[in-house]
Amino acid sequence: MKKINILILCVAFVFASCKYEEGPAISLSTKKDRVANTWNVYEATNDGEDVTDSYDQFTLMTAEDGDASLVATYTFGDITYQYETDGTWEFDNNKENLVLDFEDDDADRTYMILRLTEDEMWLREKGEDLELKLN
Repeated sequence: MKKINILILCVAFVFASCKYEEGPAISLSTKKDRVANTWNVYEATNDGEDVTDSYDQFTLMTAEDGDASLVATYTFGDITYQYETDGTWEFDNNKENLVLDFEDDDADRTYMILRLTEDEMWLREKGEDLELKLN
């Protein structure tokens, strides 16, 4: 009976620790491990309107140790310009939010995490209608 209670407690902990609005319901990877990745925006909406073209040039790199880099590559005819800023990331609000703090303060943002898997992260900017889907 004691083994069954421990198993039930472990399963309950796993389910409680993985829930985001859009999932997954369960993951064997920690949230920190899942955030650590190189992310590209594949879909962006603002108040329901598709604004992907305004974000598809961005690459967000997040390391397990909390380091972060944001790179944007813009092309104007034959000229290519690359914007880059380094900073940190951390969880906030019981790991429900992702806080990005960069050297360039204009790039700082706080996002509510809607979905977090090893290869997909969906974010909603706090206080805004912007949603980003990254892979």
